[in-house]
Amino acid sequence: MGQRKGNGPAVRQAVEYDLVELVRLRALLFEDLGGHFFSPAAADDDWLDALAVVLKEQLTADAVRILVVDGADGADDRGLAACGIATIEQRLPGPHLRNGRIGHVIGVVTDPSYRRRGHSRSIMRGLLDWFREREVARVDLYASAEGEPLYRELGFTDHPDPALYWRP
Repeated sequence: MGQRKGNGPAVRQAVEYDLVELVRLRALLFEDLGGHFFSPAAADDDWLDALAVVLKEQLTADAVRILVVDGADGADDRGLAACGIATIEQRLPGPHLRNGRIGHVIGVVTDPSYRRRGHSRSIMRGLLDWFREREVARVDLYASAEGEPLYRELGFTDHPDPALYWRP
């Protein structure tokens, strides 16, 4: 069963039973972000099958934490209300990254019918606790316009590094 922190919703670690719902919520995340980069017009659904395979592998990985909130107060037939996925990457230590451990929040999403109930906040607090326990030196995330106020309230600030990307 999930654990409650204060009056927030019960958050629990995802299990294999949750895979279909995790894939659904992850797809919803990209639909909500919109735009050609996140939801290209030419995209097919092949990535969903690959996502299910990787999520299944990652459910028990030491460097990954997937937290969920059950829908309808835990009724199994109601699916998941929300999920959040985090990873830890070991990089080379440096002056601003003493142990080289960087956390990444790679997707917090709430089903539209469950929004504005504190699910994302509860999941983020659980993920931040997990990062602290593992002595992560920094946590990075990309915020949607809707999520940015929550992340800033939790202590996230503008990233000092310039970001570029390359796609082969």
